Amino acid sequence: MIKRYRLRQLLAPTRGLQTALAGFLLGQIALILGLGLSFKNIIRPTLAGLSSTTDRLLGRFVDEERVAVTAHLVGGALIVVGVFVSIRAIVRGLGHVVDTLTPETKSGKVDAYFRRLELAQGPRIVAIGGGTGLSTLLRGLKNYTSNITAIVTVTDDGGSSGRLMREKGIIPPGDLRNCMVALADAEKTMTDLFQHRFRDDSGSLSGHSIGNLLIAALADQANGDFDTAVGIASAVLNIRGHVVPSTLDHVKLMAELEDGSVVSGETNIVGSGQRINRLYLDPSMCEPHPKTIEAIRQADLICIGPGSVFTSVIPNLLVPGLAEAIMASPSPKVYICNVMTQPGESEGLSASAHANSILRILEKRVIDYVLVNVAQPSADLIERYETVNQHLVEADLDQLRKNGFRPLPGDYISESDFVRHDPVKVAARLMKLLEGR
Repeated sequence: MIKRYRLRQLLAPTRGLQTALAGFLLGQIALILGLGLSFKNIIRPTLAGLSSTTDRLLGRFVDEERVAVTAHLVGGALIVVGVFVSIRAIVRGLGHVVDTLTPETKSGKVDAYFRRLELAQGPRIVAIGGGTGLSTLLRGLKNYTSNITAIVTVTDDGGSSGRLMREKGIIPPGDLRNCMVALADAEKTMTDLFQHRFRDDSGSLSGHSIGNLLIAALADQANGDFDTAVGIASAVLNIRGHVVPSTLDHVKLMAELEDGSVVSGETNIVGSGQRINRLYLDPSMCEPHPKTIEAIRQADLICIGPGSVFTSVIPNLLVPGLAEAIMASPSPKVYICNVMTQPGESEGLSASAHANSILRILEKRVIDYVLVNVAQPSADLIERYETVNQHLVEADLDQLRKNGFRPLPGDYISESDFVRHDPVKVAARLMKLLEGR
C-alpha cells in the first residue's frame, strides 16, 4: 500500500494533464493531415505568391544575391515574435479567466496551481470519529492531501444538533459541520460565520450555530435529502476532501452498563457514570453511507480517532460493514489515542485500555498502530484538569506491545488554555508512517 502511494507521487506531475495532452496531440495530427491534403491546391500557391512579393520588397533594400538570406532572417524573426506574442496572449487570457473565477488568487497563481496539484496527488486518507478530536486531526491532514474522507458519527443528541434532530427530523449536523470547517479552504469570514453560535439571550435561536441552521435549511431545499445538503455546504466552504456521515439512517446509540441496565442516547450514556459493557445502534441494521466502504477500500491510511472513545469513535464502527472493510484493508490502521481522560466515559483508562475498549466492543481487530502522546503538559494545566476529574492518559507502551499494537510515541500536544493534540505534529507523524519511517 505504501509502495502504491509512492508510485502515485512519482506520476503526480502528469496526472490530470494526460487527457489534455492526448487531445492536443490528436489535434496536431489532424492539423498536419489537413494542411498536407490542402497544401498542393491552396497553401502552396498562396505561399509562392507571398514569397514572390516578399522577395520584390526586400530587393528594394538589399542586393539581389542577399535577398534569400535576408528573407530567411526576417522569417525567423517573425516566427520568434509570433510565438512570443501568442504565448503572452494565451497566458494573459488564462490569467484573466483565473482572476474572474478565483479573485482570491490574484497573486501567486503559479504557486497556488502547483500547491493544489500537490494536494490532489496526496495520499488517500480515511479519518473516522467525531467531536472536536476529528476536526483537530483534519486541520493537520489537509496540509498534505485533499484526498481525505472524514467519516463522522451521527449519534449526537445534545445541544443544537439534538434540537434540530428532534424538531426537524434531520441527522445531527454538528460534528459534520465542525469537520467541514476544519477542511475548509474558504475565507475566514465564511468559516467564522458557520461556527457562530447564538448567545443564550437569542430566544428560540439560543445555542444554535449558523452552520447547523444552514445545513438544516439546505436539507429543506433538497426535499429532505441530507446528503445533498452536506454536499452543498461542503462546496460553499470549498473543503479539501469529503465529509460524510457514517450512515444516513436515523440511529440512536444504546449502552448496556455494568449493572445490567440499558441506557439510550449519548448524553445519558456519559451521564450514567458506569462502566460500559456493550454498545449498539438502534436500529442495528442501518446502511453505511455509500461512499464510506469504497473510501476505506481505496485508502492508503486509515485513522481512527481522536475523540470520545465510546460516543464519538466506536459508534461509527458499529455501522454494519465499516469495521469489516477496515479489517480487510491492507493499509495501516492507526488509532490516535486521546491525550486526556473524559469524565463519565474514560476515567482511569490508559492508552492500551482505550485501544482494548474499541476491540472489546467491536470484537474485531481494526487497529495496527496506536499514536500516543508521551509529553508532559505544564503542572498548572494538569492541576486545572484534575479539578474537573480529567487526567493525562498513561502511555503504557509495554502493555500496548504485549497486546499486539505498535505504539507511535511522541510529543503530540499543543498547550494553550487546553491540552489538545497539535494537528501539525500528529499529521507529520502519520505522513512519516505512510512513507515507511
